Amino acid sequence: MENVKCECGHVNPHGTIFCEACGKPVQNEEENQGEKEKKPLLDMRYEGSARRSQTYNKSVVDKIWNFFSSVKVGIWIIVVLLIASALGTIYPQELYIPPAMNPADFYEQEYGITGRLYYQLGFHNLYGSWWYMILIAMLGVSLIICSIDRVVPLYKALKKQGVTRHESFLKRQRVYGKNTVENIEKDFENVKEKLRKKHYSVREENGNILAEKGRFSRWGPYVNHCGLILFLIGAMLRFVPGMYIDEVLWLREGETASVPGTDGKYYLKSEQFLVEVYEKGKEKEVFDEAIELAGNAMVVKNYQTDVTLFERTDEIIPGVEPELKEVKSHEIRVNEPLKHDHYAVYQVDYKLNEFSTMSFTMVDKETNQEFGSITINLRDPQDKYDLGNGYSIELASYFPDFFFNDEGEPATKTKIPNNPAFVFKMYAPDKPEGEISFVAIQQNIEPVGENKYKMAFSGIDMKNVSGLTVRRDFTLWILALGGAIFMIGVIQGSYWHHRRIWIQRKNNEVIVAGHTNKNWFGLKNEIRYVLADTGIAEPIDQVDAKNKENKENKEG
Repeated sequence: MENVKCECGHVNPHGTIFCEACGKPVQNEEENQGEKEKKPLLDMRYEGSARRSQTYNKSVVDKIWNFFSSVKVGIWIIVVLLIASALGTIYPQELYIPPAMNPADFYEQEYGITGRLYYQLGFHNLYGSWWYMILIAMLGVSLIICSIDRVVPLYKALKKQGVTRHESFLKRQRVYGKNTVENIEKDFENVKEKLRKKHYSVREENGNILAEKGRFSRWGPYVNHCGLILFLIGAMLRFVPGMYIDEVLWLREGETASVPGTDGKYYLKSEQFLVEVYEKGKEKEVFDEAIELAGNAMVVKNYQTDVTLFERTDEIIPGVEPELKEVKSHEIRVNEPLKHDHYAVYQVDYKLNEFSTMSFTMVDKETNQEFGSITINLRDPQDKYDLGNGYSIELASYFPDFFFNDEGEPATKTKIPNNPAFVFKMYAPDKPEGEISFVAIQQNIEPVGENKYKMAFSGIDMKNVSGLTVRRDFTLWILALGGAIFMIGVIQGSYWHHRRIWIQRKNNEVIVAGHTNKNWFGLKNEIRYVLADTGIAEPIDQVDAKNKENKENKEG
């Protein structure tokens, strides 16, 4: 595409609205030469400079650039992201459902057909899904290209703007005025002194004046974009392995478990779990009132887990017990986490008296003779238990959270032993083929006929369980920095304004024009102050004058 040469001799890139050197409009100027009506005001958003998206449209790169440089495209990406994010809040994300449940079963059981559809469309893990990440990346690309497409020509234009401007440039500014002045030199000196008092940077050329201040505010939106881009990078880095960890660990008293997200490097042991409650009559009066409002229910004062942190000292070999070295002990309370090596372990929940082990005895139903007992670890049951003397028990089926499904068959809701049930196969010397017994809490069913033996309940062990959250976040400083830069851009663009005042002499006439990116009322007040007590007439606001003229024409 050909460049455009101005009558002043400067060659402007294709797409430039007015000459970069003198300010004379270069687009459609010849077509308007014969028009008597007033020409429209100049578009000063990018100082009339040509943007790349308006100049090139040939190659694939040009078309991609032009697509993402469109503000409308950026807005539509934001709209799609907002809609998708809203849909992701209809039902809880997979992270917040019971960890022992299959997500597909959970959503269908809890929310029916809509829940199943929600899962099948991938909304259960929305914020980590590939297509959501692509939308985030597209928004980032749009911000980067939009910024580069506009900030580069704007920077070039503002950096080399001249003091003396073509008269047609001044006429097509919103604030414009022209009048004859007798004592130009004296008035100009007076004007320059007042402009400096208003903190304007004053430049002179051939007796003409350009006063400018607040140019840095023009970069506010682009500083915003930088902050947003950095924030989006931080958000996307959360899905890079090792950068962000937010895992749940349910730890039982006396149990030692690998800390999630540490790749087996750290282990945590629960020494004990404590719960303190408010007791009526022993606390402050306000707590007695709270207990009464709760219907005399238990009101928790504090719950904590006393833990010991271990570090693995040997290599990780499957099936080999780890060698552990004690690192530290800590009392984890709400808002008082255990911190070590950028990890933080928070107390977020608890469960009292969860079933840990159950004991059963093999008994002859007629004589009540006992042939031995077994103890089942409800978290990790064995397949077979040998009682000796030819007697043994096989655990054919285990249902940690037992219920009968729609087909009337035993099933489990979760893997948590809330309501354990078992299918035992009992072997004895006189029953080598075994007898089958279904045993649940307060239930003992013989599904295939009368048995000689039964499994009698003989004891139960319960433990308190701590609900802990393990967190590590290497992206937080990026998010904080992005947010801080964004706010700097907001302040920069909101509380300062780019104002320019051109004062040019032509023989005995003086032309005054002004432009600002916002707050025209403030600019006109400053021009009024600067021109007071001089022979230079105050310029008019051409927009206000046009509106007033239109109103009078309508009323007439």
